[in-house]
Amino acid sequence: MQTYRRFAIPPGQTGHLPLFVETIGTVREEGKIARATGYPYYHWLQTLSGEGIFVVDGRKYSLPAGSGILVPPETAHMYEPAAEAWETAYLTFGGTAAAAMLIALGLIEPVPVRWEKESPLEGYLERMLDRIEADDDPFGLEASADAYRFLLTMRRHGRSGRQDSVERASERLRPLIEWMDLRYADPDAGLADMRAVLGMPPSTMNELFRRAFGQSPYEYFIDLRIRKAKEMLIGRPQEKVARVATLAGFRDTSHFVATFRRKTGLPPDKFRQLYK
Repeated sequence: MQTYRRFAIPPGQTGHLPLFVETIGTVREEGKIARATGYPYYHWLQTLSGEGIFVVDGRKYSLPAGSGILVPPETAHMYEPAAEAWETAYLTFGGTAAAAMLIALGLIEPVPVRWEKESPLEGYLERMLDRIEADDDPFGLEASADAYRFLLTMRRHGRSGRQDSVERASERLRPLIEWMDLRYADPDAGLADMRAVLGMPPSTMNELFRRAFGQSPYEYFIDLRIRKAKEMLIGRPQEKVARVATLAGFRDTSHFVATFRRKTGLPPDKFRQLYK
């Protein structure tokens, strides 16, 4: 990299946004940066080339190319080059909804996030800088939307040392997802069968589902059955509710009706009427 860039959006233009960009840029790090009281906004720092050392929460991490770290506001941290040349990109942001978004995305812990070279994360901040410099965005709306897309991309394609990315978790679960789609109508299909399909411990299966879908395998399977029931209620108006319950994998109609109502807020017959 030869040209380093920095873009700052005046805070008066962004304070009303639920997520706003404060600064974004690229830089060559030449010495130690130590912040005993942290930074006032969320601070993302990633390596473009070279390697850096990052210390936060008493832990020391290496940041080679293809990795970065997100630090919450007012969290003490320090970073410095591990070698002579360390080029980085950074993004600082805040907003009334920032904390809730990061909690929902599972990005609140300050640990390194890594990605593959072909990942959409590669070059994302540089492209974001290009868009900010090219667009007329006086209120920071496009930058805010771009920052949110960046966080979603990180959630999907990034991974920490202890977690698969959503994409990788989904790939590992693919055989079971396909099995569920074939077996949802079987009321005897259960957790033991699911474990046999994947050949992994229950704790690993549960963690992968939580990571990929935000719910347990059993909850996912029930939601699949309810989704299939919805399709049948709408697409097969001649079928009785009891028959739909059986075809969707429920042993008895009363359990189906109670589950359907809990999941959708309506009993099956009322749901069907919405589409007549």
